[in-house]
Amino acid sequence: MSTLTEGGPVSHLLNLAPAVAHAGASVRLLCGNREIATRARNLGLDAGAAPLRSKTDVARAAQLWPRLRGAEIVHTHDRRALLLCGAAARAVGARLVHTYHGLPDELVGLPGRPQARPSGPRLRGAWLLHGHLRVEALLARLGALVVPSHAIAGFLAAHGFPPRRIHVLPSRIDIRRWEPGPPHRPVRLVAVARLERHKGMDVLVEACARLVKQAPPTHLDVYGDGSLRADLERRVTMHRLDATFHGHVPGVRDRLLEADLFVLPSRGENLPITILEAMAIGLPVVATRGGGIAELVQDGVTGLLVEPDHPNGLADALAVLIGDPERRAAMGRAAVRCITDRFDVTEAGTEMLDLYRQLCASST
Repeated sequence: MSTLTEGGPVSHLLNLAPAVAHAGASVRLLCGNREIATRARNLGLDAGAAPLRSKTDVARAAQLWPRLRGAEIVHTHDRRALLLCGAAARAVGARLVHTYHGLPDELVGLPGRPQARPSGPRLRGAWLLHGHLRVEALLARLGALVVPSHAIAGFLAAHGFPPRRIHVLPSRIDIRRWEPGPPHRPVRLVAVARLERHKGMDVLVEACARLVKQAPPTHLDVYGDGSLRADLERRVTMHRLDATFHGHVPGVRDRLLEADLFVLPSRGENLPITILEAMAIGLPVVATRGGGIAELVQDGVTGLLVEPDHPNGLADALAVLIGDPERRAAMGRAAVRCITDRFDVTEAGTEMLDLYRQLCASST
C-alpha cells in the first residue's frame, strides 16, 4: 500500500509487487491515485486507487480499512499509509510490514556523519530528530520494518527503532541494457531528482559552471520538479549552461537510455532507486558519499564518489569521465554486473515472500 503519487518509492513498489506475485503471493495494491493503479494493472496486478490527502485524512482512511480484511500481510510504503492504516491492519489480524524509504529532508545528511546537524530551522530539526523519529519508532513496533540500506538501518537503530524488527532488504531492479550505448557529442549528463535542497541540484549547477573551462562540451538533462526549479533555471541561464529541465516525465527510465553519465549530488540518501535504474542500463554514476549510496556505487569501479556540498570535487569527477569515453563504458559494464550480482529484481519476490512467511509463522 502506498499513498504516494511519484518518486522512488512508487518505482520501487511497481518493481517489487510483480516479483512478489511471481514468487507465489496473492497481491493487491492500494495506490496513491488512479494513474498508478492503472500502471499496476498493466503489469498484471490487482490494483485500486486509495488516495489519502494528508496524514490527518482519517475519514478517507476509515473507508479503506474494510479493504484490509482478509490480508495476511499489509505492507505500507510511506509514512501516511503507516500512520493511518498500520493499527487498522493489526486490528483486522494482518501482520504489518513497513518499508522505510527515507528520512525527512532535514535529516538526510546525518547518517554516517557524527558531526552533522539537521538542516533548516533549529527548532524544527530538534523536533524531527528527538520527537518525530521517536513517534516513528513507536509505530515501527506495530510490525516489521524493511530498510533498503545498512546506513539508514544503523541510524534508525541508534534513534530508538527496535533493532530486532529491522530487516535490511535492498531495492532491486531489472536489467534493461547489458552494454552501454554509443557516446554522444556533446556528452549528455542526466539527473533525476526532486528539485529540493537535499538533492543538491544547486551544487550540480555550480559544478557544471566550472566544467565549461575544464571539460569538452556537455548537455545536462534534469528530470523532476520541485520548489527550487525556478531558481535552478535562473542559475543555469546566468552561467549560460546547456541544460534542459524536463519536469516530471512518465517513463523516465527510457530517457536514461539517451544519456552517457548519471549524476546525483544529494546531501543524503537511503538507497536511491534512480541510481539502480541508471546502473541497470550501463550508465556510470557520479554521486555523493551519503546514506546508502556507497552501498550501490563502488568508487572507481562503477562510478565516482565525492563529498556532499563540494562543487569543485563534483566538477573534477565529472570532468574525468566526460573526457574518457572508454572509462565510462568500462564503468557502465561494471555497473550492470553489480546489478546482476547484488540487486537483480528476480530475487526480490522470493526474498520478500520469505520475510512474509517468517512473520506469519511468528507468534509476535
